[in-house]
Amino acid sequence: MSEAKSERPKVPTGKTEYVTTTQMPANEKGFVGYHTEWVEFQKEAEYKTPKKP
Repeated sequence: MSEAKSERPKVPTGKTEYVTTTQMPANEKGFVGYHTEWVEFQKEAEYKTPKKP
């Protein structure tokens, strides 16, 4: 049987409306990870304590 290739193919950057994914370089064990950046699409409202009855 043939051995698995030690190098991974270069994957282009994936970009959608809310997320961008880029391929990270392989580490010493050959693991290739991906870095994901999210675009915030929700706004956080300031919390106000309710009035006491």
